[in-house]
Amino acid sequence: MLLKMSSLFVRTLREDPAEAEVASHRLLVRAGYIRRAAPGIYTWLPLGLKVLAKVERIVREEMDAIGAQEVHFPALLPKEPYEATGRWTEYGPNIFRLRDRKDAEYLLAPTHEEMFTLLVKDLYSSYKDLPLALYQVQTKYRDEARPRAGLLRGREFIMKDAYSFDVDDAGLERSYGLQRQAYQRIFERLGLEYVIVRAMSGAMGGSMSEEFLHPTPVGEDTFVRSPGGYAANVEAVATPVPEAVDAAGLPPAEVLDTPGSTTIETLVAQANRLHPRPDRPWTAADTLKNVVLALTHPDGAREIVVVGLPGDREVDLKRLQAAVEPAEVEPATEADLAARPELVKGYIGPAVLGPNGAARTYDDDGRLTGGAVRYLLDPRVVPGTAWVTGADAEGKHVFGLVAGRDFTADGTIEAAEVRAGDPAPDGSGPLELARGIELGHIFALGRKYASALDLKVLDAGGKAVVVTMGSYGFGVTRALAALAEANHDERGLVWPVQVAPAHVHVLATGKDPEVFATAERLAGELEAAGLEVLYDDRPKVSAGVKFADAELLGVPLAVVVGRGLADGVVEVRRRGTGEREELPPAQAVTRLRALVAEALGREPAGAPA
Repeated sequence: MLLKMSSLFVRTLREDPAEAEVASHRLLVRAGYIRRAAPGIYTWLPLGLKVLAKVERIVREEMDAIGAQEVHFPALLPKEPYEATGRWTEYGPNIFRLRDRKDAEYLLAPTHEEMFTLLVKDLYSSYKDLPLALYQVQTKYRDEARPRAGLLRGREFIMKDAYSFDVDDAGLERSYGLQRQAYQRIFERLGLEYVIVRAMSGAMGGSMSEEFLHPTPVGEDTFVRSPGGYAANVEAVATPVPEAVDAAGLPPAEVLDTPGSTTIETLVAQANRLHPRPDRPWTAADTLKNVVLALTHPDGAREIVVVGLPGDREVDLKRLQAAVEPAEVEPATEADLAARPELVKGYIGPAVLGPNGAARTYDDDGRLTGGAVRYLLDPRVVPGTAWVTGADAEGKHVFGLVAGRDFTADGTIEAAEVRAGDPAPDGSGPLELARGIELGHIFALGRKYASALDLKVLDAGGKAVVVTMGSYGFGVTRALAALAEANHDERGLVWPVQVAPAHVHVLATGKDPEVFATAERLAGELEAAGLEVLYDDRPKVSAGVKFADAELLGVPLAVVVGRGLADGVVEVRRRGTGEREELPPAQAVTRLRALVAEALGREPAGAPA
């Protein structure tokens, strides 16, 4: 059916919405693709749904091509399966929970691992039923603390989630590979640049996971790559651990006065002024910074921990968050410090921390209830290394404190920032940092969910074995936003042909009835030739407004019927490049059909095979 601007449910805006932070958010709202309903929640309008459907179609076609079968689960789910896997608690405040009139508890699904697992358990019982791959394209819900950037971080979003079921690990490896290749084809068909990076499994669990990131400065994810091909989300980067140092000849540690040295900068300055080294100046890299942080566990319990790291590094809260999930992390407050008087702000040292501090007491669940706080060290703090660090007294630091000799910790943690130039963990060269939008995340889940929910099948020998699973998520609405981010200019959107709401935008400009008659005839012929057409037939709208709307809406090809018609020509425009050409109306259909076919990489519609 021909889309006509005179009846299409759309209103373009000349001003940017006040809350818009990124181009995709600004332009999708201004062009009438989406409208804000609440923070992080959007209404989809007709043009937006057309683009969304095309993205979904590409995803479905590639899932179907590897033999995955589509199902559809409800978004409103019972509590019990998520309790069985522990995620009812692990998700903490990040999910929407509700009760029905009988006081039964439910959630709005953030993801569906449990439900897929139970469905297969209900219907399949033999190795002969496997391998199996199922998927859905469905709305998900997460109670984002800070929804932002339009569709890039919302509270309601559309995701494709797929799951593989195999009888053994070799089968999982094959299924994972098929899904990975399908994702590569999805990105190629969408025309989106992507990088596959190593990632953390987090609350999902599993032995391996990879993210598909679209590189863009507005992305919320930081990733690294090396000249030798290493690529990882910054949260998953493992610090190369130095060799231990022989500390046999090092002198004993010494507590020295360092008045007014509550920061690394002031400590270095005072150390060089009051206690200079004979060989070289002190630097921040010689200091051991002890950062106090608070973990909030899913059950609401608050735990204070201290992370020790070289003083020339900062704690990266996202890396730390990934390391301590499902707990949530934040800097300790003044109240937290007041409750731990042994932690002298600005002068905290290992002597009062972890195994070095006061004896500990624990509750029946193994949780620390008294004694020294948990102490975790950066992997660079290896045995034998000597540090300048807090002496746990106002105005004093200890010099030459040796790891392993003078203090130990409860363990190590990857919490320090990763910097450009750091060595890649695999030795493939220095790292460079970039930003990206996470659009896909694939996991080799293994048997976590199948074990928790007792999904077993009989193997060839008649023995019951736990099924091994993979999980494969793709953000459909995020992909649409990423396409808008990657395809726009200062005037508006520039959709690729394969996802555009229409292939051709026909504009009738001027007041001459012949212009409108020719434009309508041309729009009908284009549609009959198999092209999708948006026709601007508004009779009392100026040419300038029509051109501005066309550029904002971003249909990739336009044909302008206007003053040139008196000379027997119409003008074909390419939105992305600005190229224009004039040709007779009779030739316009053939030319536009060829341009669309070229962009889609196929024969023109209606042409011989």
